[in-house]
Amino acid sequence: MDLDVFVAAHRAEWDRLEALLRRPRRLTGAETDELVELYQRTATHLSLLRSSAPDPALMARLTTLVARARSVVVGTRRATWRDAVTFFTTGFPAACYRTRHWWVPTALLFTLVVAALGWWIAESPGVRASMAAPEDLREMTRPGGAYESYYSSSPAAAFSAQVWTNNVQVAGLSLAFGALLGLPVLWVLLQNAVNVATGVGLMASAGRLDVFLGLILPHGLLELTAVFVAGGVGLRLGWTVIDPGPRPRAAALAQEGRAAIGMAIGLLVVLLISGAIEGFVTPSGLPTWARIAIGVAAELAFLTYVFVLGRRAVAAGETGDMTAADREDEAPVAA
Repeated sequence: MDLDVFVAAHRAEWDRLEALLRRPRRLTGAETDELVELYQRTATHLSLLRSSAPDPALMARLTTLVARARSVVVGTRRATWRDAVTFFTTGFPAACYRTRHWWVPTALLFTLVVAALGWWIAESPGVRASMAAPEDLREMTRPGGAYESYYSSSPAAAFSAQVWTNNVQVAGLSLAFGALLGLPVLWVLLQNAVNVATGVGLMASAGRLDVFLGLILPHGLLELTAVFVAGGVGLRLGWTVIDPGPRPRAAALAQEGRAAIGMAIGLLVVLLISGAIEGFVTPSGLPTWARIAIGVAAELAFLTYVFVLGRRAVAAGETGDMTAADREDEAPVAA
C-alpha cells in the first residue's frame, strides 16, 4: 500500500467525520446516516492500515476518530446488575467449559505428581531427613502440631482473608504467565504440587494421613480446582501465542485475553468461597465426615455449574468473551 496515495484518497472522509463529531447541535437524520457510513469506512481504513502500513501518527488519529464515532453510533452503556447476573450464569461457566480440555488434564496430572511425590517422601527416610531435623518433623506431624494448628492459628475471618489473598495471587500468576507461552504456569503448578505432596508424605510417614486429608479436603477440592482452571487458562493462552488457529494472532490473543480476565473475576468468587470454608469449616469442631461432605458438596456444585450451565451456554453460542457491543469492530481478513 502506498501510504501517501491512501491518505490523499481518504483524508476528506476523515475530516468530514471529525467535523460531524464536533457539531455542537443535534445532527439531522441525513447527517446521522452520513456519520454512520463514515464511521464504518474509517473503521475499515484503520483495519487496513494496521495490517499493511502501520504509521503511528495516522493510526493514533484514526483510532481516536473510530472510538469517538463508535460512542456516538452505539451510545455509551453502563454496567448493570443484569450484566453481572449474565456473566455468572452464562459467561463465566461457558469460559470454564470451553477450557475444560486444558484444566481437566492439568488436574489429573497434578494429582498424579502429588501422589508420586507424596509416596516417595513417605517411603524415603533420607528424603525426609533432608527436609528438616527429625525432631522438627515430629513437631509438625504430631497431634496438635504445625499441620493441625495452622488452620486455627488466626481468627476465622482474618484467616479466610489471608488464604483468599494467597490463592488469588497463585491464580493470578497462572493467568498472567499465560502470555509467556505458558511455561511459567507449569512452574507455579509444580510448586503447589510439591507443597501438597510434602504434607501428604510427611503425615503419611507419621501414620496420620487420614488427619491430613480430613484437614485439606474440605476446602482443598474447590481451591485446587480454581487453581487448575487458572492454570489451564494460562496454558491455553500461551498456546494461542504459538497457534492462534484460523484467527489472526492479534484477534485470537485479544479474545482469549478478554476471556481470561473475565475468568479471573469469576475465580475470585470461587476462591472466596473456598477461603471461607478453610477459615470457618476446616478448623471447626464438626466431625471429619461432615467437614469433608461440605467440601465435596461445594466441589460438586462448581462442577455441575460448569458442565451443565457452561455446556448449555456454549451450545447457545457463548464463548466467555465480552459482548459484541463492548468489543472493537474487526474487519474481515482473508483466510
